[in-house]
Amino acid sequence: MNETKSPKEAVEIIKSGDHIFVHTAGATPFALVQALADRHQELNNIQIYHMHTEGTAPYAKPEYSNAFHVNSFFIGANCRVPTNEGYADFIPCFLSEIPLMIRSGVIEIDVALIQVSPPDSHGYCSMGISVDATKAAVDKAKVIIAQINPQMPRTHGDGLIHINRFTACCVVDEALPELKPHPMTEEERKIGGYIAEMIDDRSTLQMGIGAIPDAVLNSLGNHKDLGVHTEMFSDGVVDLVEKGVINNKYKTKHKDVIVSGFLLGTRKLYDFVNDNPIVRMLDIQYVNDTAVIRRLPKMISINSAIEVDITGQVCADSIGTRMYSGVGGQMDFIRGASLSQGGKPIIALTSTTKRNESKISSFLKPGAGVVTTRAHVHYIVTEFGVANLYGKNLRERAKALINIAHPDHREELEKAAFERFKRF
Repeated sequence: MNETKSPKEAVEIIKSGDHIFVHTAGATPFALVQALADRHQELNNIQIYHMHTEGTAPYAKPEYSNAFHVNSFFIGANCRVPTNEGYADFIPCFLSEIPLMIRSGVIEIDVALIQVSPPDSHGYCSMGISVDATKAAVDKAKVIIAQINPQMPRTHGDGLIHINRFTACCVVDEALPELKPHPMTEEERKIGGYIAEMIDDRSTLQMGIGAIPDAVLNSLGNHKDLGVHTEMFSDGVVDLVEKGVINNKYKTKHKDVIVSGFLLGTRKLYDFVNDNPIVRMLDIQYVNDTAVIRRLPKMISINSAIEVDITGQVCADSIGTRMYSGVGGQMDFIRGASLSQGGKPIIALTSTTKRNESKISSFLKPGAGVVTTRAHVHYIVTEFGVANLYGKNLRERAKALINIAHPDHREELEKAAFERFKRF
């Protein structure tokens, strides 16, 4: 590896036609990304691949479209407009398969832009709060350009990389993005309470990041001996570890440790995971492998949805034809939890949108993506209760879902169900 460079100098090695992978979420290397975008006049036909990233994604500007084309495996807020206006693209895939696509060469990666902790005494840096699919990109990339940040925590697991592997690097000391918890609504608290009642002691949890996962975690204070095997987690887990509720004692794989692929939260979370041997940040190809997940007894998978129809089809990636997020790891964990002994796959959502539209609908919006099929769904939870759809016919499913829809919309849903099923 050459001497440390400026971000501008570090990205000079990138050439037109390169395929670039950008580090995920809170590990997005902002200085390198901006330095790359600043070269838009001299580059063309650059393909950029990433999951959700933080920041503004300057390379996604329409005026830079001749230089850069964005391909999101999971769409963050910074790429929704570009994707829906046609100058960026979305690749539908399970989160567990992104590393497979990269390693097999289905997705070619020439350059990996990453952010890491400073090297230890042996020269090893850590990918810190994001290993996920970035590990595969680093393994396959011909060129690795690293932004070394003293504020990146050093985490245990698969994210170690020796400084000699960097083609170029720069040092940028800056705060990592923080996701601060929002005040929970009464509806979200109710959902959290319902789900907490479904979770037995000694269960292993997978949950996302957001108000409903936080509400669930806030309701688990009296539980015992819980474990965590999840693609991502945030601050709520820290509180339960400190209370002794989460201790991972009864996990059959990775006993005594938390397993995750990436993190996003506040500095409290980042300080908690820093050099903490009870947290293992692992390759998402492994973390989200259904064969691994199913071997964890009492696996609880908690995922969200944008819309659910009365037969149980779950849309979680789009609002009609307008792309919003992605498939992510929902199906990986829904299937894994359903095959786990005593496992429970759960889809949780408030019953209505901010515009008071029902999220339980007679039909999904035209163009809406089915992320989880009605054959995979077991539990749907709203603030009005729990619907267990497993083993139920279409008519029984409709009745169960209408019972947890908002009362203002139940009559309309019942009429639609009668028209569809002829008797109801």
